[in-house]
Amino acid sequence: MHGGANMRLLPELTWELSDDPPTPLDPRLLPLLRAVAEKGSLASAVADRGLSYRAAWGLLRAYRCKLGEPLVVLERGRGASLASLAERMLGADAAARRQLARTFQRLSLDLAKSPATKRAPALRLAIAASHDLALAALRDALGPDEELKLELSFMGSLDALEQYAAGRVDIAGFHVPTGTQHEKSRVLFLRLLRARSDRLIRFVDREQGLIVPRGNPERLKTLRDIADRQLRFVNRQRGSGTRLLIDSLLGDDGIDGARIVGYANEEFTHAAVAATVASSGADVGFGLRAAAAKYDLAFVPQIRERYWLAVRAAALQSPSTTRLIQTLQSPTFARIVRRLPGYHAIAAGSTLNITALRSRQRSSS
Repeated sequence: MHGGANMRLLPELTWELSDDPPTPLDPRLLPLLRAVAEKGSLASAVADRGLSYRAAWGLLRAYRCKLGEPLVVLERGRGASLASLAERMLGADAAARRQLARTFQRLSLDLAKSPATKRAPALRLAIAASHDLALAALRDALGPDEELKLELSFMGSLDALEQYAAGRVDIAGFHVPTGTQHEKSRVLFLRLLRARSDRLIRFVDREQGLIVPRGNPERLKTLRDIADRQLRFVNRQRGSGTRLLIDSLLGDDGIDGARIVGYANEEFTHAAVAATVASSGADVGFGLRAAAAKYDLAFVPQIRERYWLAVRAAALQSPSTTRLIQTLQSPTFARIVRRLPGYHAIAAGSTLNITALRSRQRSSS
């Protein structure tokens, strides 16, 4: 709570399937079903939820297999409607949320009466960033009782740096491969940064590679295997740092993207790519080891990269940026990173000049 305003507790409801062990329901499913009910069309629902049609269809198909009943009824000329099971699921979810809301409203009123809940306004940082699991986890860990609040918007690396260069955000998050290869992305990023007025904060190192079903049944090793075997691929959106990396790897191997089935099938986050593979919407994707682990998928490493935060030199001594750097150097952040497979918080929070992007980056440094 800030400046004497009322504190609100916001419950988070998670559904699980009664497997052994229990598995959480894909967080995209219920919002998709609600959108189908509202729009009366799967295409409109997909657009509303920011999913690709292929991903939505794969999700519905996967849960039809798991639950033994369809969730959506598609009729030619009549759009889409919810099947009985989906209606019951949404009804149960709505009832549970109403009950939780009443309970948490009472708790919030009790907390609001306590002087301990009175706080000074939080320090805030507006961040545009390429999708990253550690950054999202850090934002979530900085709850309402923390002094620092991250106002985080995920987008492609180039888009994030463009927002930063235009002065619309305080910080931009982007990633580049370690080592001396894949110079194209570095050149594109450097055009949007100024050596005199901008600085870099080191965030994390992370692994990217092929995301495949458990056991890697196709025995995939490289992107060339995907092209040669005509396997279904789920790509990242244009402008994202991962898409630049994929295209760079393809170019290094002399592979035309048109040879890859599903090259135009795009998702906007690492989690969405992994979920598409997990729901059999694609045979293989490209993304973070941590995203593959979250969905119990196999991972074939391809490259290690460094994730940077660009910040204005003049803002380095500001209370909000100082607190961010302190947080990145804290045991709390180290614990967050240790929980993410393929992530490393080496020298997190250290600041460097923009020229660090031009130099050779050792993955172990």
